[in-house]
Amino acid sequence: MSGGDGHEESGTQVEPGAAEGPGRSARPAARLWHVTLSVSGGEAPLDEVRRGLEQLAHDHPFLLTSRYAGDHAEIRYWEEARDLHDAAAVALRLWGEHRRTARLPAWEIVGLEVIGRETYRQRVAAGYGPAPATPVGVHPF
Repeated sequence: MSGGDGHEESGTQVEPGAAEGPGRSARPAARLWHVTLSVSGGEAPLDEVRRGLEQLAHDHPFLLTSRYAGDHAEIRYWEEARDLHDAAAVALRLWGEHRRTARLPAWEIVGLEVIGRETYRQRVAAGYGPAPATPVGVHPF
């Protein structure tokens, strides 16, 4: 189902300029995936955790919301990817690849949820998932 914004919710869609014909198949178009990444580890000073998450959000403005405590954090954002596998692969690299540059704690990923846009919308409509009033940015738990 297309939401009118060029993103296909499921199935395949021919990308603009992609040729179709004998021996050529339509490539799946990129879709939006809602990602929740949970990390945890040893206790770290709250101001350092906050500063690191703020730097990560500055470096990657696609981040919607980060919540944190001294020993864990949760990051929520939208990822554009061809399929769930690609979105999850990017998410699993996020913390480790940016740990040094954003000076994030040496925590490990302890949770990952990747859901399609339609599933996200259904959850919100049913009262599950983040409340619409959840502020964007970096906040303590």
